[in-house]
Amino acid sequence: MQPDQKRKLFVLMVNMFIAIGSFGIIIPIMPAYLVSIGQGGTAAGLMIAIFAGAQFIMSPIAGKWTDQYGRRKMIIYGLSGLALSMFIFYFSNSVGILYFSRVIGGIGAALLIPAIFAYVADITTLEQRAKGNSYISAAMSLGIVIGPGVGGFLADYGLKMPLLVSAIVSVAAVVFSIIVLKESKDDGTTIDGVADDPMVKKLVQSVHKPYFIPLIIVLVMSFGLMAYESIIGLYLDNAFKATPQEIAVMVTVSGIISVIVQLFVVDRLVSRLGEGKVMNIFLGVSAAGFLFSIFASSYVLFFVVTLIIFMATSILRPVLNTLISKLAANEQGFAMGMNNSYMSIGNVLGPLCAGMMYDIHMIYPFLLGLVVLVLTLFVSAAWQRRQKPLKKKPVLMK
Repeated sequence: MQPDQKRKLFVLMVNMFIAIGSFGIIIPIMPAYLVSIGQGGTAAGLMIAIFAGAQFIMSPIAGKWTDQYGRRKMIIYGLSGLALSMFIFYFSNSVGILYFSRVIGGIGAALLIPAIFAYVADITTLEQRAKGNSYISAAMSLGIVIGPGVGGFLADYGLKMPLLVSAIVSVAAVVFSIIVLKESKDDGTTIDGVADDPMVKKLVQSVHKPYFIPLIIVLVMSFGLMAYESIIGLYLDNAFKATPQEIAVMVTVSGIISVIVQLFVVDRLVSRLGEGKVMNIFLGVSAAGFLFSIFASSYVLFFVVTLIIFMATSILRPVLNTLISKLAANEQGFAMGMNNSYMSIGNVLGPLCAGMMYDIHMIYPFLLGLVVLVLTLFVSAAWQRRQKPLKKKPVLMK
């Protein structure tokens, strides 16, 4: 990549890291905070579902705006929404207001994430796209790893301190983006009426888009990963009597592995095998991980299986983003918005289904993930057999 590309990509990585890290920073204090305002597990579940639901509803609209009004504006507005959400969270003790803050946070994430991936598509060639998306995904993974650790440290200075710090850091990211980030897309550019079609029509037409099957795979991946993450603590406690520290170590190490893989492995794999083959291979690896989870007889074996699953999904995420981006041609914002919507559907349905099935039998969530991933692998293979090779078109640098 050219120095100008690297500089812009670094700014995007910083923004994504701050956005994801500022969300993760509140995770360690959430149980105690909810107890302090007289709430429990239902409120915790609703806070996740409300955020993902708002993100799902807003993402297609945000994707359209990203194409219509530009990437830079949506990135700044998205970061502003996340900052406002944290400030509302910090200054309120009403659970209703907290739910409202989660709506604003979900809208902010919907504005931010598609715009960042569309920006990556603007500044990279098709050959560079996997590397660019891998770096952004690595920033997301790093935020997931570091955010909770920082939140746990800040909680020693007050239960609400992580909320305040998260809000301040998000405001700093807004100012940083206003000063440093330049628009990557010409104002007013529309291709084939993409930005002018009614939103409802575009949603209906998305089923017939060339990237529809990759969007379904995004949904399945998010469904499986969130289902796995939502019950992993309960399963480790019930099956192996794991301590909170052992659970934290597992999640942290898995996140670090994800960052390393996304920074140093994904681009090499895609360059050698292509997005399609990599996608099929690691859908299979993820399915094998869910299968092995059922038979893992100790904490150590389950730890190894978890690393395999996280490694596979950390490869699938940027590969799917790259594939959708390449197939989207001139509607990058809308495609990335739909990508975010399908991911949000999985984020909502995964924990809900896994929780209900876990209450029936603690093995059932893993069986569900296995069946869904195997079916998706067959669908992916059949879809790829019908695809024509992508033409390699250079992207003009700005």
